[in-house]
Amino acid sequence: MSQSQTQKETTKPSKKLLIGLPILVAIALLFGLVYTLFSPKSVAGAKELSIEVVDDTASSQSYTVHTDAEYLRQALEETEGLTIEGTESEYGLMVEAVNGLRADYNADGAYWAFYLGDEYCNYGIDQQPVQDGETYRIVYTVDK
Repeated sequence: MSQSQTQKETTKPSKKLLIGLPILVAIALLFGLVYTLFSPKSVAGAKELSIEVVDDTASSQSYTVHTDAEYLRQALEETEGLTIEGTESEYGLMVEAVNGLRADYNADGAYWAFYLGDEYCNYGIDQQPVQDGETYRIVYTVDK
C-alpha cells in the first residue's frame, strides 16, 4: 500500500466527523428549541382554582383555593382542609396519600391520578402550571 493511500484512508473518518458534528449540534439545538416552545408555562398572579378529590368509595369533596401559586403543588399545599403526602424524587413529589387516604400501588395497584378538567395531567404536580379558573380532580384509581 502506498503512502498516499494510507493518507487518504486516515482522512476519511475525519471528514465524516467534521460533517456529522455540526449536524448533531443542529439537532440538539432544534430539540432544545422545541422543548422551550412547548414546555409548560407558569402564570404569575392571583388565581382561583377548583379542586375535587374523589376517594376510594367514589365520594367527592370540593375545594376552592385563591392562590398566587404558579404550579399545582403549591396550590394544593395552600388549599385549606386538603392534605397531600408523598415521597420526594428527582421528578418532584410522588403523591401517596390525600386527606389521609393512602394509595399503595405495590399492594393493590392503587394510585392518585391528577386531572386538569377531564384530561389526565401531562406533568407531575411540581411542574403542572396553574391558571385562573382551572378545575383539577384528584382521583383514587386502582389499576386492574
